Amino acid sequence: MTEHQDHQTRRTFLGRTSCGLGAAAFAQLFAENSAGNGVLGSPSLPPKAKRIIYLHMSGGPSQLETFDPKPGLKEWDGKPLPDSVRGNQRLTTMTSGQGKINVMASQHQFGTYGQSGLSMNVLFKEMPKIADDICMIRSLHTEPINHDPAVTFLQTGSALSGRPSMGSWLSYGLGSANENLPAFVVLLSGGGQPVPSRYWHNGFLPSRHQGVKFQAAGDPVLFLSNPKGMTKENRGKTIDRINAFNRLKHEHVRDPEIEARIDAFQLAYRMQSSVPELMDISKEPKSVLENYGVQPGKPSFAANCLLARRLAESGVRFIQLYDRGWDHHDGITGAIKGKINTVDKASTALIHDLKARGMLDDTLVIWGGEFGRTTYAQTRNKNFGRDHHPACFSMWMAGGGIKPGMIHGATDEFGYNITKDPVHVHDLQATILHLLGIDHKALTYRFKGRDFRLTDVHGKVVSEILA
Repeated sequence: MTEHQDHQTRRTFLGRTSCGLGAAAFAQLFAENSAGNGVLGSPSLPPKAKRIIYLHMSGGPSQLETFDPKPGLKEWDGKPLPDSVRGNQRLTTMTSGQGKINVMASQHQFGTYGQSGLSMNVLFKEMPKIADDICMIRSLHTEPINHDPAVTFLQTGSALSGRPSMGSWLSYGLGSANENLPAFVVLLSGGGQPVPSRYWHNGFLPSRHQGVKFQAAGDPVLFLSNPKGMTKENRGKTIDRINAFNRLKHEHVRDPEIEARIDAFQLAYRMQSSVPELMDISKEPKSVLENYGVQPGKPSFAANCLLARRLAESGVRFIQLYDRGWDHHDGITGAIKGKINTVDKASTALIHDLKARGMLDDTLVIWGGEFGRTTYAQTRNKNFGRDHHPACFSMWMAGGGIKPGMIHGATDEFGYNITKDPVHVHDLQATILHLLGIDHKALTYRFKGRDFRLTDVHGKVVSEILA
């Protein structure tokens, strides 16, 4: 009998005997997924990270304009991309009908920073200060060539929607470290590429593991405040009555989603006290606000980075930030400047802040998008852009057991193909789970007759980047 099957057997027994055992039995049943008690019990491997802050740059940042400079492209500027370089790689419909596919050199300057010799766009004014704290992976590759399936693949391990997201898997496996907060929180900033809620969906896992989106304005969580005329005491009594009916229903049908419904009511009630105070960043020292570039009361990526640190301090297991606006099919020269200015200071401040608080060692920070951009131009003018490119892209990681100050992997002179140490998205997922003390092959859930996992049937830990 597997650990998961044993877990379900105990749940079933308690559920079937809840009539006779009364509230105590149901409390035990409910407690199996309470704070700090996921189905794995405790990590099977020595964990290096306790939590994750994932900074997702939605739209696919160009590696050629950020972290993977190719100065040799100047000699190829305006010339057709060699067939030997392109090979049989797919093109999007936006490029396949444009005729010639000509190389376009980046219009940006790059600098080299830190003892690691990390290169990045000189528009990054603050990030060079953490060059020796991060591990830059230049050899990531994925399979989907369009945004929605690519983000879905990155977050769930499948290009088709319906699978649990990474944060949901961690909530399910490890539970929450704070019973008054969700294990998985999502924050959005920027505009542009759509970010649908299925990116943080629980899929076929119990719905208590779905990510909770925190709002930038108004109620931090929808409908968290009491309706007009409803006191906290009466709200508590109302929830108790509703849950009493839910328990009666559970005694008859033993549907695990009823437990999730009870969990949601109780968590929402507890969050009424914990979340508003947590979301109030105005009480942060002025120096901290300035370091992040935050203006209290004004939603921004910077504010979300500061909130991410506060959520991490409070025990949230997985904090996912989505910053939209990185889909540069045209105007990349100017647009990339705006996006770098948006995220540079806050991303850097987050690393410094975690480090100063002694949290970076056990907090894994991830920065990157769903794929890269092409070495050829999608348009031929001063506002040129780049198309989607899944064959290679860059991403950096820091803290939480990652080897600092290193560059992993390499691409060819065109930034089009990987030449050294390829890292597939499934490898990235396996490595993230490993850092949290989870064997990616062991965290499974039986659904429709087979065991599913985040990495599907693939993935290997990238041991070279582990500290």
